[in-house]
Amino acid sequence: MSNVSDGSASKAEASDHLNSDGTPRLKRALKLRDLVVYGIILIQPTAPLPIFGVIADRAQGHVVTTILLAMIAMLFTAMSYGQMARAYPSAGSAYSYVGREVNPFLGQLTGWMMTLDYLMNPIISVIFCSVSARNLVPEIPFPVWACFFAALFTWFNTRGIKTSARTNQILITIMSVVIVIFMVAALRYLFGANAPEVSLWKPFFDPATFSVPLVAGGASIAALTYIGFDGVSTLSEED
Repeated sequence: MSNVSDGSASKAEASDHLNSDGTPRLKRALKLRDLVVYGIILIQPTAPLPIFGVIADRAQGHVVTTILLAMIAMLFTAMSYGQMARAYPSAGSAYSYVGREVNPFLGQLTGWMMTLDYLMNPIISVIFCSVSARNLVPEIPFPVWACFFAALFTWFNTRGIKTSARTNQILITIMSVVIVIFMVAALRYLFGANAPEVSLWKPFFDPATFSVPLVAGGASIAALTYIGFDGVSTLSEED
C-alpha cells in the first residue's frame, strides 16, 4: 500500500515539473502573494525619491510631467510583456519571447543582454547603497560599505528564492513606512500654517521654464522609476 502511495506521490511531483505540453519546467517554490510582493519590490514604489532632484534639475521643475510621460511609454511595454507572458509562460522572459516570435539568434542575443542587465543591477545597487550609507555614517569609508553590501547581497542570493521572498516582505514594509512619512511631510508642508502659496498646476506646467527638449530628457531619466516589471516575467513558471 505504501509503495502505491509513494508511486503516486512521485508521479504528482514529477508532473509539477512539466508544462501542459510535457516540456520540463522549474519547480514551483513561491505563492501568488510572493510574486505580487516581488513585482512591487522590483518596480520600487520609492523609486522617484532618489532621482527626484536629478529630474527636477534636468526638466526645470517638471518632475510630475516627466514621470507621467515615462509612465505612458512604459505602460505599453508592460502590456506587451503581459501578453507575451500569457502566450509563453516560460521563465526565459524576453529571451523566450524574441526567440520564439522573431528569431532564435535574436533571442540568444536578448538573453545575453538580460544577463548583462542582471550583472549591472547588483553593481548599481551596491554603489547606491554604499553612497547613501556613507552620507549617513561618513566615518566609515566608501570601500568598506561597498564590501559590506556586496557580501550582504551575495549572501541573500545564495540563500535561495524563498529567503528572497521573505526579505521582500520586510523591504515592502520599510518602503510603505517611508511612503507614509513622505506623504505626511508633504501634506504638512502644503497645508501647514506657514505653507507658501503654490499653484497646483505648476508641477505639471510652468510656462516660465517649460521646454519640450528638457521635459523629454527628464522623461528618459524618469523611465528608470518603472523598470523592474520585466523581472516578474522571469518567475512566470511559479504561477
